[in-house]
Amino acid sequence: MSILEGSSILVTGGTGSFGKAFIREVLDNHNPKRVIIYSRDELKQWEVRQLFNDDPRLRWFIGDVRDLDRLRRAMHGTDYVVHAAALKQVDTGEYNPHEFVKTNVLGSQNVIEACIDAGVKKVVALSTDKASSPINLYGATKLTADKLFILGNHYAAQYPTRFAVVRYGNVTGSRGSIIPKFRALHEAGESLPITDLRCTRFLITLPEAVQMVLDTFSLMQGGELVVPHIPSHLVTDLAQAIAPGAKMHDIGLRPGEKLHEEMISPEEGRRAIMIMDGKYYVLEPELATWGYVPRTDGKPVPDGFHCASDKNDIWIGADDIRTMLEAGI
Repeated sequence: MSILEGSSILVTGGTGSFGKAFIREVLDNHNPKRVIIYSRDELKQWEVRQLFNDDPRLRWFIGDVRDLDRLRRAMHGTDYVVHAAALKQVDTGEYNPHEFVKTNVLGSQNVIEACIDAGVKKVVALSTDKASSPINLYGATKLTADKLFILGNHYAAQYPTRFAVVRYGNVTGSRGSIIPKFRALHEAGESLPITDLRCTRFLITLPEAVQMVLDTFSLMQGGELVVPHIPSHLVTDLAQAIAPGAKMHDIGLRPGEKLHEEMISPEEGRRAIMIMDGKYYVLEPELATWGYVPRTDGKPVPDGFHCASDKNDIWIGADDIRTMLEAGI
C-alpha cells in the first residue's frame, strides 16, 4: 500500500511541470484523500483544473510562499508536503537577486514554519544541481534552502514533522525547455546557439523525478539529501537529438552559468552512500539531534568521490535522447 494512500498532500508550485506530473501520478496510483495545489497564478490553476477535469480530490489555493499566514491556512490537516515552488531562471536571478531571496530562501523558511505548525508528517523539498558549489545567485539561494530544510529537523525535533531534500539536474519536457526553441530555429534553417560547445549536463525525465520524490517519502527519516544516479550528456548531443543535422554556433557561457554541472561536491561526497542498488545517492546529515539513525542499507562511495556531469559513469548520446523525446519523457 502506498504511504500516500488516504492522506492529504500539498504541493507548492503545483501548476509547474513537476507539479502536474506528480499530481497525475498520485491521483492515478496512490488514492489520496485530497491534493492541495498551492500556487500564485490563477490562470495556470484554471488550466490545470481543466487538465484534471476538476477532480473532486483536488483543492486549489491561490497563495505565495512569501505569505506565511496563507501557507498556514492551506496546510491545515495536511499529512505530506512537496515544496516545488521557486524562482529558477539563472540569468533572471542575476538581475533580480532580492526577489530570488524572498521566494527561494524566505519562502522556504515560511514553508518550514507552516509545516511544523500544521503537524505535517513529512516534507520533501525540490533542489537543483546548481545548488552544489553554486556560482550564481539562483544556486546560492537553493543551497541555502537545502540547508534550511535539512537543518529544520533540529527545529522540529520535538514535533512530528521531518524534512528531506531531493536534488536533480535538467528535466526533459519541463516548462521553459530549450526544445521548442531549437526546433523552431532548425525549421527556419538557422544555426542553433550553444552557450559553449564543451558543455555537459545531467538529464532526468519527469517520471523519474516524480518517482524519486515518492521514494524519498518512503525512505526518509528526516535530514537526507537524495541525489539520483542519472546520465550525463553533451549539450551538443541534446541539440542534435532535437534538430538532427542542425548547424550550431558557440555564444559563450551566460552570467552565472557553469561549463559542467555538479550534484555532489567533493566535501559532500564524504557523507554520501549509494542505496537501492545504485539508484540513488544519499547525503546523510552531519549533526542530527532529532534521532536520525545512520542507514545500514547503503554502500560507501569511493574516497574523493564527487558527482559532476563531465566525470559521470553513465552517458547518453543524441540517439538515446531522441528516443526519450519521441517517447514523450
